[in-house]
Amino acid sequence: MEHITVKEILEATGGRLLCGQEDTALSHISIDSRTMQGQDLFVPLIGEKVDAHRFIDQAFASGAVAALTSEHDEMDAKQPWIRVKDTKKALQDIGIYYRNRLTLPLIGITGSVGKTTTREMVACALTAGYQVYKTAGNRNSQVGVPITMTEISSSDEIGVIELGMSEPGELTVIAKIARISMAVITNVGVTHIEQLGSQENIYREKLSIQDGLMDGGVLFLNGDDEMLKTTKAREGFSTIYYGTGENCDYRAVDVHLEEGYPVFTAVHGGEQAEVRLKVMGSHNVNNAMVSIAVARENGIPMKEAAKKLSEFTGFENRQQIYYNNGMTIIDDTYNASPVSMKAGLEVLGSITKAKRKIAVLADMKELGEEAPRFHYEIGTYIASHPIDEVVTLGELAGEIARSVEEQAQGIAAVRFMEQESLVAYLKENLREGDCVLFKGSNSMNLGNAAGEFIS
Repeated sequence: MEHITVKEILEATGGRLLCGQEDTALSHISIDSRTMQGQDLFVPLIGEKVDAHRFIDQAFASGAVAALTSEHDEMDAKQPWIRVKDTKKALQDIGIYYRNRLTLPLIGITGSVGKTTTREMVACALTAGYQVYKTAGNRNSQVGVPITMTEISSSDEIGVIELGMSEPGELTVIAKIARISMAVITNVGVTHIEQLGSQENIYREKLSIQDGLMDGGVLFLNGDDEMLKTTKAREGFSTIYYGTGENCDYRAVDVHLEEGYPVFTAVHGGEQAEVRLKVMGSHNVNNAMVSIAVARENGIPMKEAAKKLSEFTGFENRQQIYYNNGMTIIDDTYNASPVSMKAGLEVLGSITKAKRKIAVLADMKELGEEAPRFHYEIGTYIASHPIDEVVTLGELAGEIARSVEEQAQGIAAVRFMEQESLVAYLKENLREGDCVLFKGSNSMNLGNAAGEFIS
């Protein structure tokens, strides 16, 4: 935060100062008493299992200089304590207050799959012409987005903000905090169907990103997505489609993979640019196309955006390629959904120099009652692709193995319920020349298994 004091926090939240000085300067907001950056305002959130109010003293001891509280009416201390009705709502009010002080345009990214990669690629393309702020880590929630707003500095010229959604109404809340000038919807899948009930409900929730779109804003839609390609923005906003189809305003043509890396030509009107990516998989073609589209709509020539994208190499646990002991390891363990699982398997299948291609797959979470079917369908996908062996972790992932056993007798399938035994099996059976994909939902901690073969 820049030029913020306790006085401004009182103004933003309507809170009451219980003790301390209004002119106390603040530089950061923290919701974790263990991670202070200096001159922090500590916001104690009340969760289902833990009420962080009990960590306020620890926060001050770790370097906080002020704190919110919804559980104290009187306090005698040197540091400022600010009484508010609801600390989570107060945090959001601070985010709105700070956003109102900013003048830079923000691009909001949402979607069922690929939000973070798209965020990173859009930010990369925009660096061809701007000083770019982007969401740090996975701060894309009702708690993370307000903090994100406060971390934007006066030197930033444009921002790329990831907006997540796991429950009805959440995207509306955070979009209104961010007040974006451009919105991107990457796709509509089945992630969070457990909470939202149906893909149609997910579709409607994703479109609510427009609730925070500023007048005259632009909605970028994946023109290859069955549910988005005929969707139009609300009145007062414009719609831009991106993808590979003829319906797309920004279109990728002559798409092909060279050892798993996409190469294509980006076309918009009479403008063209050759694109060579250093991240694997055809799914990254659309991520690149929307990045080029956003950059172009912000005044950056397509060729300059494409040049920047050619420098993007991805980031940890998202299809990172490692070479160790004569093996190729693809670490794609950050998260998993049916769409991203198939994308990872496509990358594995595209590695032509591998002697064996082995897919190590863990459960995909938050898929609701249809989760076994979604996993079984992954096995059906594998059966028609050049995979030599499938190793699964978890009960749901076992459905992948069962599907492979029933439909592709030439593909070995091995199931495990415990990571320790899975790692032991891999250490005994993997050999030089193998290419191994590790893919599963983050909560399955498959990244730990992948790490055994990376270092």
